[in-house]
Amino acid sequence: MESPAGAPEGGAGAARKIIHIDMDAFFASIEQRDRPELRGRPVIVGGSPEHRGVVSTCSYEARAFGVHSAMPTRTAFRLCPEAVLLHPDIKKYKRISAVIRGIFHEYTDLVEPVSIDEAYLDVTVNKRGERSATRIAREIQREIFLKTRLTASAGVSCNKFLAKVASDLHKPAGLTVIRPEEAESFLDAMPVEKFHGIGRATAARLLAMNVRTGHDLRQLDRSTLAAHFGKVGEFYYRIVRGIDDRPVETGDEPKSVGKEITLSADSTDRRQLRIMVRTLSYKVARLLLGRGLLGRTVTVKLRFGDFHTVTRSQSFPEPVPDGGRLGEIALELAEKGGMYQHPIRLVGVTVSNFLTPEELNRPVQLEFDF
Repeated sequence: MESPAGAPEGGAGAARKIIHIDMDAFFASIEQRDRPELRGRPVIVGGSPEHRGVVSTCSYEARAFGVHSAMPTRTAFRLCPEAVLLHPDIKKYKRISAVIRGIFHEYTDLVEPVSIDEAYLDVTVNKRGERSATRIAREIQREIFLKTRLTASAGVSCNKFLAKVASDLHKPAGLTVIRPEEAESFLDAMPVEKFHGIGRATAARLLAMNVRTGHDLRQLDRSTLAAHFGKVGEFYYRIVRGIDDRPVETGDEPKSVGKEITLSADSTDRRQLRIMVRTLSYKVARLLLGRGLLGRTVTVKLRFGDFHTVTRSQSFPEPVPDGGRLGEIALELAEKGGMYQHPIRLVGVTVSNFLTPEELNRPVQLEFDF
């Protein structure tokens, strides 16, 4: 097996020490903390079932019934009729996330927030002079609990992929370490559907190829993976070997969040195009919620069959409150851009002009239905 990225090569050098911190059922845990009557009860944070809402986060009590994130709220209530539904209070969650990120920066400035409730930390060299990344992860978990009364799970390894895999293993409040020399045996035993970066559809294709575990996946060479999965095949080749040389990146908050899709064939089908715009809008709303962002400007991009591109934007004094409203605005903008007049090749929806941290602290309550 090739050495995992960050591992010593030829016995020389020091491995990177990467921690992945993932808050446990973040939104639901905050609500149970703040509302004692919800403790021990199944709680769903998400959109209304009457408006095609989906589950953002649910408590572990709800998960026992099979409820999970991204599930339609209507389905969640069929599985767990006694669940309590709450709309996300993104401003509150953002403030608590800022406290948690402050804890991270007490140990290192190499912090890469992935979303409002998870981040990677490179503690190879850290502010505490601590040699053990495991001890740092344990201290961070303790500090988070002391300051927020919330639990976090942590994964420790020599690269981001392995640290992410580790943090998922023992939730809630777990701490898992995967050392470089343990990576091969660890990944060999993992079911392919558990690999971070392998989605449900890809897992089904792999299972159809009789690839069930990491060991099975590692038997496929680069050319075979490329033939079946294209460019992403190289990613699968590397991760099953524990290779991940991505650095922990400390970029600023994004200026915009968007999604776009290129059609397999140019279309003038009104129903198809409307569904596409609404679907993109709901996906963008979920991304915004996951990152703790609230935006006031909506932009739609249309690319026609002749590659002529049109963009239409609209700004509002207050942030767009939910995926349903975002879809309505995006449709209006797309129609103004001539979406039905010529064959469409590509559609994109973007939200920008985010509230600043100071604006987020204003006592305004918004409901999200995404």
